Amino acid sequence: MPDEQRGTAGVPSGRVKRTLGLVMLATSLAVGGAAFDAAPAEASQKKVVIVVGPVGKSTASFKRVADETAAAARNNGAQVVKVYSPNATWGRVRAAAQGAHVFIYLGHGNGWPSPYKPFQTRTKNGIGVNARLNSGNNNHKYYGEAYMASELPLARGAAVILMRLCYASGNSEPGKANPTKSVAMQRVDNYGAGFLRGPASVVFADGLGKTNYILAGLLRSNRTMAEIFWTAPHKVGAYRIQFAGTRSSGRAIMDPRRPGLYYRSVIGNLNLTASDWR
Repeated sequence: MPDEQRGTAGVPSGRVKRTLGLVMLATSLAVGGAAFDAAPAEASQKKVVIVVGPVGKSTASFKRVADETAAAARNNGAQVVKVYSPNATWGRVRAAAQGAHVFIYLGHGNGWPSPYKPFQTRTKNGIGVNARLNSGNNNHKYYGEAYMASELPLARGAAVILMRLCYASGNSEPGKANPTKSVAMQRVDNYGAGFLRGPASVVFADGLGKTNYILAGLLRSNRTMAEIFWTAPHKVGAYRIQFAGTRSSGRAIMDPRRPGLYYRSVIGNLNLTASDWR
């Protein structure tokens, strides 16, 4: 089963200090089109749904990351709904996802290409949820891209954030051989396909890091989706890959840690600004 992790030459006077402070504030408001002082009014109308699927003994740590993500969403003005294993069945996830503007999933990933043949859309490139309600964190069922495209009732233009998955950002499972660049690109393209054929406009994937920067960008900035991607505090940039999606609409960007280690990606409408998205 696919598994997943300051000088100055002198001290200015009080009046000069105040003047400098005003200049710095004005500058911060101008740079990048946003200063993250207060969430825009539209942010309070945004629904963020966070799903944690069953990942066995790792479920508790995934829930902790999800709770931190939920706090970040609330701090940025959004409303949050959480659906966690062992109660994250497909029915409950679908009900919670109704009208969601941001859909965040943490759990197992089942992408393509992978060792688990053959390719089909019923289980590949989607999410893994509880097969049965309240039956522990090891009962597991994949719902693939076909379900993401036709049955996940997100708001039109929704943003999807995939955290801690294998395959979604191009990466392999722990202990498996690193993928080639070509294989990693196919995985990103394939994993975005179902969501982007559905209501979603963009799919971010981060296999290891936190994604609070994405929420801040979406809910408070005027940056494009591509610019939001590059605000990650753990970005590398030296090995960046860009390509047009084949199965997914739009463009993709990947930010490998180094060749073979593909843990961050985004695909979809990357020119869309956060203000337009809101």
